[in-house]
Amino acid sequence: MAAAAPAPAPTPAPEPVTSLPETTPLFTRIRLATPSDVPHIHKLIHQMAVFERLTHLFSATESSLAATLFSPTAQPFHSFTIFLLEASPNPFAASTLDSNPFFKPLTKFVNLRVPIEDPERETFKSMDDVTVVGFVLFFPNYSSFLAKPGFYVEDLFVRECYRRKGFGRMLLSAVAKQAVKMGYGRVEWVVLDWNVNAIRFYEEMGADILNEWRICRLTGEALQTYGGAD
Repeated sequence: MAAAAPAPAPTPAPEPVTSLPETTPLFTRIRLATPSDVPHIHKLIHQMAVFERLTHLFSATESSLAATLFSPTAQPFHSFTIFLLEASPNPFAASTLDSNPFFKPLTKFVNLRVPIEDPERETFKSMDDVTVVGFVLFFPNYSSFLAKPGFYVEDLFVRECYRRKGFGRMLLSAVAKQAVKMGYGRVEWVVLDWNVNAIRFYEEMGADILNEWRICRLTGEALQTYGGAD
């Protein structure tokens, strides 16, 4: 009597489908600021003063910023220059900003794991669906040791709800790229000693933290007194 054929092996259960984590698309743009951006710039600088606990030193007005940052004779990268970082849920439409003779805007698409809740979206709206995220203000300096000009970053600021997402790195990278393009020797800035997150961030970028140097500043009455001395 022939042996019975073995029963067929059970069909393995299909593996569960693993869905990719949902992400939130965001389009970013770094561009040169214009005089029409002054109200946003003023608000950003005030927020920076609050973050740095230095509001007692803040006296800038929109009119004073407009007069000093956007002088008719000022040329970007050879005087005070501001890059604005903007974000939008949609691709940026073509505009006159794209034909700026001094700087072509830098655009980048990013995927965020968590949507950004921006309570000040309307306050910082620059166009229909475009929001100002942060800024960097810089100007030329000079290294006699290198015999080359460089850029000094006076301000770097990203609004609170957009922090820790790489936007500060984008702004500094834009300044560094412009320095390299112009053949400059270095980019410098200062950081508050209590801002350990920023210090760690700069070190990760490869920046040298020069602890042996101290900032010396003449301002206010001391400047007037010393400046008026014979």
